[in-house]
Amino acid sequence: MTALPVSLVYSQDSELARRLKAYLRSMSQVRHVSDPSRLEIVIEQSGIALLIVDLRAKESRDLIEQVQNEWPDVLILALGVAGSEPLREAAGSGIYAAEKLGLERRPFQALAGRAFDQLRLIQENRNLREGSAIVSASERSPGTHLLPQQSGAVSFSLLRFPRVFRRFDNVNLLLGNVVESFADAAGVTRVGIFSRRSQGESYRLRAGLRCLGETYDLEFGERDPLVRWFERRAVVIARANLNQTADLKERTLMRRALDSFGAEAIVPLFARDQILGWVFLGQRLGGQGFDDRDLEVVMMLAEHVSTVLENALLHEQTTLQKTLAETVIKTISPGIIATDNEGLIRWINPAAEKILGVSAADVLTQPVEIAGSRLAGLVRETLDSKQAQPFQDWTDNLRKRRVSAETRWLGGNGAGLGAVAILNDVTAEQTSREKQALAERAAFWTDLAAGMSHEIRNPLVAIKTFAQLLPDRFDDADFRKEFNKIVLKEIDRLDQIISEINDFANPPDLFFKPLDVQKPVQKAVDLARERSQVNGGVSVEMSIPNDLPKIMGDESALTEAFAHLIANAAEAMAGQRRGRISLSAKPIREGDRAGGVVVTVRDTGKGIAPELKAKIFSPFCTTKPRGMGLGLPIVKRTVFDHNGRIEIDSNSRGTWVNVVLPAKSNGKT
Repeated sequence: MTALPVSLVYSQDSELARRLKAYLRSMSQVRHVSDPSRLEIVIEQSGIALLIVDLRAKESRDLIEQVQNEWPDVLILALGVAGSEPLREAAGSGIYAAEKLGLERRPFQALAGRAFDQLRLIQENRNLREGSAIVSASERSPGTHLLPQQSGAVSFSLLRFPRVFRRFDNVNLLLGNVVESFADAAGVTRVGIFSRRSQGESYRLRAGLRCLGETYDLEFGERDPLVRWFERRAVVIARANLNQTADLKERTLMRRALDSFGAEAIVPLFARDQILGWVFLGQRLGGQGFDDRDLEVVMMLAEHVSTVLENALLHEQTTLQKTLAETVIKTISPGIIATDNEGLIRWINPAAEKILGVSAADVLTQPVEIAGSRLAGLVRETLDSKQAQPFQDWTDNLRKRRVSAETRWLGGNGAGLGAVAILNDVTAEQTSREKQALAERAAFWTDLAAGMSHEIRNPLVAIKTFAQLLPDRFDDADFRKEFNKIVLKEIDRLDQIISEINDFANPPDLFFKPLDVQKPVQKAVDLARERSQVNGGVSVEMSIPNDLPKIMGDESALTEAFAHLIANAAEAMAGQRRGRISLSAKPIREGDRAGGVVVTVRDTGKGIAPELKAKIFSPFCTTKPRGMGLGLPIVKRTVFDHNGRIEIDSNSRGTWVNVVLPAKSNGKT
């Protein structure tokens, strides 16, 4: 298993560091260093690496010279301002490469890729040299152990490690205590615990004792070679027995991990066949290394730490979820009150306190009646019936608020915990609705007055004109005949206007029955022709199948509604030579059953003007010189009365009106 190469970015420019990390994230482990005093430590932790130096950073040129002298295996890539003196100096100093700061992603990745190939070659040569040295040493002393023998060394004891940790209220404090206890029991100078908080997160240092500051910046993903190695091997990594690892790649991976943590040993932590993290240990206080007996004891300690860590992580997740839930409930706008089975209030959020005008200190553990009789009645009914109660609203006369509430039973499988009430202050919403209703009523009467004044004034003008002429021309028989004709016609027109307004204001009762939608559509066509609303220049095409699911509808009301739509379609094509109205219908499927029927009325007119599109269903909205504009409002009301919906789409090539009506219960095609 090959570890990714390491890239170190030395810069005080956080944006440059972020961009370089994005460029190199898939190719290497990237660490950002901004403090020049810490660069030496990070290089020692990382070993063979690519060092990317921002030449604008302070002490950059001195650091390049120091790295060249002390760490010849570190490749240096300098980035500077194009044409600047620092960049020219760096290019002539014998470093790996010097490039301008604005290097694009692909050229930069190609340059870094070649550097990583060279780093791998350097690492392989080092591994070969180490392997040769080990073989030579064993040949010189054939019977000698490769592990350093600890003459007189005393193995540490499990007795010094506490068996129980109780501070689960603070996970970080708990892990800090585990680290200190581990250091005391093992007699080491440095201890750290890497773990992740939840599945999918990276492993990071959660607690440490005398750890290098840079260790807190390290993170390891689920697919990191070190994590995968622990999953496969599940054994301790110890510097003392590195030379026993025959695989050179694995040896490099383990050495890099030890160097990164400043550790002498790393112990994996497992629970339920999953790696929780690992503990790393620094040098022992006496300076001696870890022998086989020590590593066995470390593994035993690690088993106990694994249990503690698993419990700590579970507690942390539970605490986090509880905190999130409580925070959400406390901050949401609806009020929430929870009671037990006896109707005693056990929980109330700030929103409920505000809505009801109570305080948690006064109502907790008190009967729910203390929060108001209407709310108490809902809660008691829920507790008795063990069923949710729908929203109810009432006016709190004391606080002049309109309150809406619903209740739910808390429990399952016959065991109840109590009830919860969800409250909303709908005062502002009700006020807004009332204002909207007032505005709509005002607009309605304004439109009605305008429409009536226009429609009624014309007949009255005609009648008044003839009435004024009547005394002078009474003896004229032709005038009297014309007078009688015109006056009766205009009176009929006035009567029709009044009838339309009356029909709109007082719709007839609807009588629903199972109905084939083909019948009202066909009758609507005949009715529109009878009223001469479909002239000879307009053709009507019907495409309605005979096997549509039945709907529950009032045939007369639907006939009238479709007749209005057909009339509007015909009027939209006034003046066209070959206007065409298409009537079609098709079923709507919901799984294996019929969900409803959609009837489409389409014309080939010039479409609806954009400024009228949003108002076409408003009463008295019309572009016709005669008429009250009540047709489409009647259609919309009829469709809504049938629990359906109406949709309109229009462009310069015509208008489509879709009327969607639900199928009757258990309707089958």
